[in-house]
Amino acid sequence: MNRILIAEDEDRIASFVERGLRSNGFITTVVADGESAYQEAVSGAYDLLLLDIGLPKVDGFTVLRRLREARVSMPVVILTARDSIRDTVAGLEGGADDYIAKPFAFEELLARVRLRLRSDGSGTADATILQVGGLSLDLRTRRASIDGRTVDLTAREFLLAEVFCRHPDQVLSREQLLSQVWGFDFDPGSNVVDVYIRYLRKKLGPTRIQTIRGMGYRLRTD
Repeated sequence: MNRILIAEDEDRIASFVERGLRSNGFITTVVADGESAYQEAVSGAYDLLLLDIGLPKVDGFTVLRRLREARVSMPVVILTARDSIRDTVAGLEGGADDYIAKPFAFEELLARVRLRLRSDGSGTADATILQVGGLSLDLRTRRASIDGRTVDLTAREFLLAEVFCRHPDQVLSREQLLSQVWGFDFDPGSNVVDVYIRYLRKKLGPTRIQTIRGMGYRLRTD
C-alpha cells in the first residue's frame, strides 16, 4: 500500500485531498509547512510527495531543491495556483515529476498520482520528452507537436497522449485508460474514452491511434 505525503497549508484543500486518497486505498500524512515537509520526505517513509509551492517557513521550490540535493528520488507532484509557464518550468527543472494547477478535479489528481507511482517503478520517470514516431510530448512545458508542428492539447488530452506514448504499440483497454487518465473504475456505460480518442485523432491525425476491435486502442509507431 502506497504512502503519500501531502504538503499543503490550506486546511480545506489538504482535507479534500487526504479524504480522496484514503478512500482510494492510500496511506496519507499531511504537513502544513515547508520545513516539516522536508523532514518527513527525507525519512524515506513515503512513495510520493504532493507539494504545494506556497508553503510557510520554507517554500515548495526550496523544499524540492533540498530534496534533490539530498538525493531523495521519490516522485514529486507540485500543487500550485501559479499557472505561468515560468513557474511550471522552474518546478519541473528543479526536479518535480509533474504538476497540477489549482483548482483541480480530484479525478485528475488521482490519475497523475497513479501514473507517477507506476512510472517510478518502470524507469521512465526521468524522461522529459516522450517521442513516438512523429509525435513529441514535452512534459516540462506540456506542449505537443506532430512532425515539428505544435498542436494544442487540453490537460486531459495531454495526459491521455502521455499514457499512449509510455506504452507505444501496446494495446490499452478502455479500463486501463480510464484508470490511468480519469482515475475511476470502468463504467460499461461510459464513452468518455472513445470521445477523447476522437479528440486526439482530430489533432494528431486519424490513423495514429488504432482501434483494436474488442480489445482497446494502440498508438502506432510506424
